[in-house]
Amino acid sequence: MSFFNLEGKVALITGSTKGIGKAIAQRMAEQGARVIISSRNQDACDAVAAELRDKGLEATGVACNINYQEQLENLVGAGRAAYGAIDILVCNAALNPFFGPSQEIPDAAFDKVMQANIGSVHRLCKLVIPDMADAGGGAVIIVSSIGGLKGSESLGAYAISKAADMQIARNLAVEWGPKNIRVNCIAPGLIRTDFARALWENPEIYRETVSKYPLRRIGEPDEIAGAAVFLASAAGSFTTGQTIVIDGGGTIAG
Repeated sequence: MSFFNLEGKVALITGSTKGIGKAIAQRMAEQGARVIISSRNQDACDAVAAELRDKGLEATGVACNINYQEQLENLVGAGRAAYGAIDILVCNAALNPFFGPSQEIPDAAFDKVMQANIGSVHRLCKLVIPDMADAGGGAVIIVSSIGGLKGSESLGAYAISKAADMQIARNLAVEWGPKNIRVNCIAPGLIRTDFARALWENPEIYRETVSKYPLRRIGEPDEIAGAAVFLASAAGSFTTGQTIVIDGGGTIAG
């Protein structure tokens, strides 16, 4: 049996109708997990779930706006109703409505970023982890960003929220480790997603970014998915509280 086998596991992945989240969902499903696809749009969730089922994989779609507690509760409840206990939680959904210095972001937008990007992680973990612990263990993976590792003139509040992702992973790893719960972050660099389109579609920003990446290119969503499978599987069974940076070497080069 593969070291990365996820057969018998149930994985809930937020923000999984495109980009990094979709790649993670597909790769986990290919390893045997039953996956719960989620984003704000039910039609999009259904379409991705159907796409996976057409490949012989197990998937269902549940719409959820991560800003609302009742929708988070519905997401977890619907996932359990479909497949049973959740073994793997991937907190991938996030937003960034403001591109600029953190001191210039309107208060309402700042609050919205924190509510969505770190508040939803906190709330989803509260909804999922206790049952994981009762079942004997599980894995939580939080998709952060290298923006949380260094100062930024343009990512502002988003970068602050991504740094908080790394700390909540450390906290929860300590709190729940005795119950066999592992909590880790993945910190991608610039990845070719719709979310980061404003960065990689701008020729000047793209050239400046890749010139600092030793691999001289940006990443693809599928290049993040492998780390998520590792962290969810037996291969990552002694890894917890960590932030795995996947950035083409950007943070080590300047």
